[in-house]
Amino acid sequence: MVPMQTTSLTFQSSIVVRATPEQVYALVSDVTRTGEWSPVCAECWWDPGQGPEVGAFFTGRNVTPDRTWQTRSEIVVADPGREFAWSVGPGLVRWGYLMKPADAGTELTETWELPAAGQEFFHERFGSEAPDEIAAREQAAREGIPSTLASIARILEG
Repeated sequence: MVPMQTTSLTFQSSIVVRATPEQVYALVSDVTRTGEWSPVCAECWWDPGQGPEVGAFFTGRNVTPDRTWQTRSEIVVADPGREFAWSVGPGLVRWGYLMKPADAGTELTETWELPAAGQEFFHERFGSEAPDEIAAREQAAREGIPSTLASIARILEG
């Protein structure tokens, strides 16, 4: 049996976009537009009557060449112009955007974290295949985040 990590796996990347932090926040906190920039998430929708505020829930539909699946997420940070983040599961994976003023506009950082609870979920679900599944998710974040940031910049600067 492969030992499970007890620390979070994380990745983040940043880009400077020619837009204000408030403009960046307005875009990234509109989860219904996620399909415009995400290489995996094709669409998201809020639970009825909900929106970008802490405690709100949304569903995402993800598509890769191998499979299609849905996730349920809860907003965990909604700080306009500063940070927007959600927890998938909730508690299994954390995604977020950090914004801070920069000379040319806004430094936008996308973050990904697979905490111990998420790794445990993969071990329960995939057994001996869990390390490969976890490595694939980490690689998808490492490849997808720079692509996502470039797409967000194109939308904001277009």
